[in-house]
Amino acid sequence: MDFRNKRLSISEAKEIDMVSFLAGLGYEPSKIRNNDYWYHSPLRDEKTPSFKVNRRLNRWYDHGLGKGGNLIDFAILYHGCTISELLQNLSGNLSFHKPISQQTFTKHEQESQLKILENFVLSSSALLRYLQQRRIPVDIADRYCREVRYELNEKVYYGIGFRNDLGGFEIRNPYFKASSSPKGITSFDNGADEVIVFEGFTDFLSFKAIHQQDPEDRFDFVVLNSVSFFETARFFMEKHKAIRLYLDRDTTGQNCSRYALSLSSKYKDESSLYQNHKDFNDWVMNFGKSERKHIRQKLW
Repeated sequence: MDFRNKRLSISEAKEIDMVSFLAGLGYEPSKIRNNDYWYHSPLRDEKTPSFKVNRRLNRWYDHGLGKGGNLIDFAILYHGCTISELLQNLSGNLSFHKPISQQTFTKHEQESQLKILENFVLSSSALLRYLQQRRIPVDIADRYCREVRYELNEKVYYGIGFRNDLGGFEIRNPYFKASSSPKGITSFDNGADEVIVFEGFTDFLSFKAIHQQDPEDRFDFVVLNSVSFFETARFFMEKHKAIRLYLDRDTTGQNCSRYALSLSSKYKDESSLYQNHKDFNDWVMNFGKSERKHIRQKLW
């Protein structure tokens, strides 16, 4: 089905393969039994996979939440958008990288095939809406991000690009997470005594949004872009008197935080602030001004 020349209808959106859609979001099944594909839930943190997709029916059910439905039901929950916004983003020249094809690739294969064509000031209305949904002010994103056009499998897509210290990009849009080579950390050296560490750049942008009035040299920052780069970041982090960790609340992030705490008393795990949420940005998205004020008071 060619979706490029018209806006998708609800019935057409429901036909998009759920397994491929999840693969485009970075989720692969933990086990497959006949038509049932089992995942760790994309909607919450869990240790045992209880999110099931029946590929024949193209429907999902999250046993932990007691909710299920079709692809539209899932995407609205996952992205926090309206049906109209979802259909609009699923249409429009396929300019978002969406997993409509049945063909999927490993993350390594995607990175090796992904080629950055150009980058420029954020301007896409769809990407600006995405930032708004994540409660990230555009002026903050403009300071640290670029809009990137990239080629993958002979097709051109676009997304929000966050550059690392080696010149590669972390790329996000509402439907896809990707990276261009070379991969690495992103560090900001302001000459401060304390460094704040994030796993992903949306958490960093959310923190900067809350602290817009802070002097620029109050903190240094590291965005790992993947916890696999924690060791790479240690040289920069451990030059500081204090290292504040704002890693994700999933198993990988918490294991990394525990490991860091075992290394030195300089490290402090700050993730209890958002203990009922996936990460710092999720906490910001789901709480109002009074709750976000708490972090400012805590740090002062």
